[in-house]
Amino acid sequence: MRIASVSLHWPRSLTSGVGKKMQRQLSAWRELGHEAEFFSHLHLPEDTSTLVEGQRFPYSIHSGHSGATGLLPTELSRMAALKKLISAVRTYQPDVIYLRWAMYVYPLQRLLRLAPSVVEINTNDLEEHKLLGGVMSSYNRLTRGITLSGACGIVYATHELAELEEFQRFHKPGLVVSNSIELDAVPPLPAPHNDRPHLAFIGTPGFAWHGVEKLFFLAKTYPDIVIDVIGYDHIEGIAELPVNLVLHGYRIGAECDRILAQADAAIGTLALHRAGLNEASPLKVRDYASRGIPCILPFRDTDLDSLDSDLILHIPNTEDNVHAQAAEIHDFLLRVQGKRIPRELVCDRIDSRVKEQQRLDFMARFIKK
Repeated sequence: MRIASVSLHWPRSLTSGVGKKMQRQLSAWRELGHEAEFFSHLHLPEDTSTLVEGQRFPYSIHSGHSGATGLLPTELSRMAALKKLISAVRTYQPDVIYLRWAMYVYPLQRLLRLAPSVVEINTNDLEEHKLLGGVMSSYNRLTRGITLSGACGIVYATHELAELEEFQRFHKPGLVVSNSIELDAVPPLPAPHNDRPHLAFIGTPGFAWHGVEKLFFLAKTYPDIVIDVIGYDHIEGIAELPVNLVLHGYRIGAECDRILAQADAAIGTLALHRAGLNEASPLKVRDYASRGIPCILPFRDTDLDSLDSDLILHIPNTEDNVHAQAAEIHDFLLRVQGKRIPRELVCDRIDSRVKEQQRLDFMARFIKK
């Protein structure tokens, strides 16, 4: 197959979970004998050296103007960039287009007409966009059908997403392929020898469902543990942090690895309920598990939920989950201190090889004979 992989709006960096996933997909497809090209519609960051390799179609964000005077030129720039991307995809002549879901921008429907198109769904966009305000939410609700109607098939990251009426009403063939990781590229980490157990958390500012503020209560209640937070240099609404809640800011590569190497356990997304979801397959949890770090799961994990292990703790996906389960989390940290998850326990559940073949087989169904 000749596959055009398309990403809209955001720069996809190899330092981010999504960027790494896209690069893994492209590499796996090529290794399995297919042609694949990446087409990126994006606003360019200052540092472009870490972006996923491929054809780039940048647009400008006019942030110096307020209201419609800033929004309109930005949207016009987005449209112009997308038109150039569509022209490039047309020239590439793919057998199939693989599009990661993103909010509609004109004229996306033209892209979907160039070849059979499969859309990847990683979230309930209707619930997620409510968190962005009324204007963005209404726009997404009114335009999402253009994308979903134009798709030949949908790949879902979880079973919960695949079952939602918000997607089912478009009557498209679907396949659940949860997020995975290239295990051979992630070295397992030996257990640390900490005086106090360390709990790691990786998140991104601006996403309410990451729930980082919940860790404040845990740190304050249990000064005998250390919580290492990667991705934040402050927590909104909290002026003074306990000394055992350490914000490392944005860290990548070896700096991130050093922090995770000291983790006795790691915890996943803390407030998925705010995005209207209960199930997920986060890349960061696959990163934790692949390194052997015991995991705390505050949601139903598509691959790991059925795993029977004393090195995985399940807590409810509720607003008070950390507060209500604080003692259980604390006891788990003490219990797993100095231990690691055996790789063979998780490899068949999270390795990317099998899952990418499933994705390819699904795409192949829509190619015109």
